[in-house]
Amino acid sequence: MPLLVNGERIDLARPTGDVIRAYPHLEEKAKLLRSQPAQVVEPKGLLYVQQREFAVTTPKDGSVSVLGSDDATTCHIVVLRDTGSGATCLTHCDGSDTEAEVSLIMSSVKSFSSTAGYGRLEVHLVGGFNDDRQLSQKLTNQLLRAFDLQPDDVHLVTFCVTELNDREEKDVHFPIIYGIAVNVKTAEIFPATFPEKGPDEDLRSAHVLTGAPLTNIYDAKMEQLRIGPYFWTPFPHVDFWLEQDDHQILQNLSTSPLAEPPHFVSHIRSTLTFLKEHPFPSRSLFPDRKPRLYKKNEEGLWEQVCSGKV
Repeated sequence: MPLLVNGERIDLARPTGDVIRAYPHLEEKAKLLRSQPAQVVEPKGLLYVQQREFAVTTPKDGSVSVLGSDDATTCHIVVLRDTGSGATCLTHCDGSDTEAEVSLIMSSVKSFSSTAGYGRLEVHLVGGFNDDRQLSQKLTNQLLRAFDLQPDDVHLVTFCVTELNDREEKDVHFPIIYGIAVNVKTAEIFPATFPEKGPDEDLRSAHVLTGAPLTNIYDAKMEQLRIGPYFWTPFPHVDFWLEQDDHQILQNLSTSPLAEPPHFVSHIRSTLTFLKEHPFPSRSLFPDRKPRLYKKNEEGLWEQVCSGKV
């Protein structure tokens, strides 16, 4: 069944600009979202989702009340919600395998929906900008097509991507919104930044840098964050990359060097250092082949609940 706006199927044969003009309320909603200052989301009650990760939970969750992700340049952040069960998924897509990723998050949200026909599936797309290589536009189109191919009706509610998330400064284009959060209890979506991106930030980033597929990191029934087990082979030329200056790392390891947030290079260096220290994670990180498990403590912060060390 199709991707719908106001109950009408979107004509994906038309250019995105025509689609936007056909539904002016989407442009108005994007403008409203862009006008909001980014809220700083503290770690209490937060589940932070990195690139190529997703998490799903419901309003009944006693540990997690906010899902969020940021540092998206050409990437898009997707929120899919079932208005009946309140099941909410947030994922950070980079175009690696969009069709399979959309099917995965659809089935994950639907697994919480016990009452057939009650409520509807709503999708919110945020991210990207008018980048030189048009990677954002390509990802926007991939996501629209992938949702349109789903067997269920999906209602496009927020569309703040690519040209609708673009600003220009001295002939250089940037995203306006780099990150968003969704309140699982109220369904509110808002621009956001996150001082804490853990736990296991370097481990999770290493998993992405070594070519990981989209990964579910949360067990909502157990209210546990589950990281790994992840396995990779030694990262090629890791010493070479660690010897490069900031400019070389930015130019070669980013899809949009001019638009990256200031901490991009330090984040990549930290991830590369981690990969150098752990060339064989099956030995140093996951010798027992079990995930690293975390639960929220009484302060609302993640606390590891199983053995294992990094």
